[in-house]
Amino acid sequence: MAQNNHYDESQIQVLEGLEAVRKRPGMYIGSTDERGLHHLVYEIVDNAIDEALAGFCDHIVVTLRSDGSVSVEDNGRGFPVGIHPKMGRPAVEVCLTVLHAGGKFGGGGYKVSGGLHGVGASVVNALSSHMQVNVYQDGKIYQQEYCRGKILYDLKVVGQTERTGTTVMFWPDVKTGEDPEPGIFETGQFDFDTLKTRLREMAFLNKGVRIDLVDQRPVPWQEAHFHFEGGIISFVEYLNRHKEPLHKPPVYIEGIRGTTTIEVALQWNDGFTEMALSFANNIHTPEGGTHMAGFRSALTRVINDYGRKAGVLKASDQNLTGDDIREGLTAIVSVKLVEPQFEGQTKAKLGNSEVRSQVDALVADKLASFFEENPAVARGVLDKCLAASRAREAARKARDLTRRKTALESAALPGKLADCSERDPAKCEIFLVEGDSAGGSAKMGRDRHFQAILPLRGKILNVEKTRMDKVLANAEIKAMITAFGGGFGKEFDPAKLRYHRIVCMTDADVDGSHIRILLLTFFYRHLPRLIEEGYVYIAQPPLYKVTKGKSVNYVYSDEQLRALLDSMGKDAKPDVQRYKGLGEMTAQQLWETTMDPKVRSMYQVNIKDAIAADEMFTLLMGDQVEPRREFIEENAKLVADLDI
Repeated sequence: MAQNNHYDESQIQVLEGLEAVRKRPGMYIGSTDERGLHHLVYEIVDNAIDEALAGFCDHIVVTLRSDGSVSVEDNGRGFPVGIHPKMGRPAVEVCLTVLHAGGKFGGGGYKVSGGLHGVGASVVNALSSHMQVNVYQDGKIYQQEYCRGKILYDLKVVGQTERTGTTVMFWPDVKTGEDPEPGIFETGQFDFDTLKTRLREMAFLNKGVRIDLVDQRPVPWQEAHFHFEGGIISFVEYLNRHKEPLHKPPVYIEGIRGTTTIEVALQWNDGFTEMALSFANNIHTPEGGTHMAGFRSALTRVINDYGRKAGVLKASDQNLTGDDIREGLTAIVSVKLVEPQFEGQTKAKLGNSEVRSQVDALVADKLASFFEENPAVARGVLDKCLAASRAREAARKARDLTRRKTALESAALPGKLADCSERDPAKCEIFLVEGDSAGGSAKMGRDRHFQAILPLRGKILNVEKTRMDKVLANAEIKAMITAFGGGFGKEFDPAKLRYHRIVCMTDADVDGSHIRILLLTFFYRHLPRLIEEGYVYIAQPPLYKVTKGKSVNYVYSDEQLRALLDSMGKDAKPDVQRYKGLGEMTAQQLWETTMDPKVRSMYQVNIKDAIAADEMFTLLMGDQVEPRREFIEENAKLVADLDI
């Protein structure tokens, strides 16, 4: 095929206005799937929150409408409607149609902001099939509408009002196949719970601001209302509500260093996992950054200093590590700064170098004073850290026994593992099955070339209630870690995994569900990257075998069974076999229904929201019985046919 090596000015493409956003939407909102769709709402809410940060807004209403649109309404000052001196157009129009136009780029409109202000609003406009803005200002209601970022008519007055603020309503540009425009988003279906989680978070981070979420779509009509005068103190208490705190209330630290406003709330509980969340200008930074680094360094230093001063740690002792100190810690670190520097368009990590020393100095000063004034709390925290340190050393010894062996030491793999012959991990999968009976069927029915089987004896340890050293001493957990080959904890390396599909294949009954939850809890708490990087799957074995004459059908739910029986009519009655466990299936049946890649159905496990996942694992697997009982009572009605 001939190549054109000619490269000149004719090949340089210039995208005008908001065309660049539509051409490369992922550069601005991360993706065009469900996550990117919800990001549109967050951008508009961020603008309203910036009015709250400036002291002019205390109420925001987000409404999901039945026509597929979303509206965000606030009671701030409203977009400026005067003519922009440089552009010669109304300022609100400039903000919504020109990239990098807004009140956050040195014009003095805002000292601190989280929204992109002009970038965020104009990006949402560009990615919407339709947008309408109403500005309530100076006794008038101003209105303008847009189609995929282009102005439909000039800003006009459409009514009178006594209120101030802005309402932005937009329809995401969804791919339909009917519109001549190609569309942007894979789906236009907003998830109420996803938005609820984010808006609750925003209300925690901005004490005193009321945020309402109203879902007007036909089924079901839902509402959620958030207002927290306690701010991030309330946030920590909310995250610890299913746990047993070591002290009440949470420690609260606030102050200003330079031009940075810093808020920290922290509380230890009797659990073994850390939940530390960081935010910069209300934006969640899941990868942390300089503010989190400053917090952690101060925390470790202060507790080690206090331990030495109290005579608990001797000069010759090795310091407590950060992991020891953060065991069972729930913390929120929130900073607000004038010029935030984020790493990456999705703002996952804060990069401002000066913030590390600012947070470090403030936390060290305030936390040291708190410990001096509250010796009982300080000693309780120190005792927990010391216990964590002892467990860490025991866990280190246990971990040595589970390290991945080299090819020459392959005999160290678990004896009950039926391994596969393929050596390319990307082609290999391992099935975790319950007991020897199911393990026998699976071993006989599998494709030995790429499918490995690891039978597990009974229910594995509930790691939610167990310290690291005991986790690593458990025979079934050691077998899994050794078989997977990727290591454990911070030493985990996905490049060393022996299988790229780890499949939980348990019975389709209550016990099977319990075992599956125990496995997922172990993965989430101690091997989270397995889930984050998409290596964990859940097999879907059939519930029934329906035979009528020579016709054999496998059915995976009660709904499917009813539909199948209805379709068969009322003549000859079919034979319906209910599988109580995988062990009841022949090797051939297990292959045909659950293990054959050509016909099987499997769920890939992912984490949409880390906070919600943490809460659910704590609720289902933690020590507190009453919240779990309430959850079961509230959701029992959702289980139509419970097999006990």
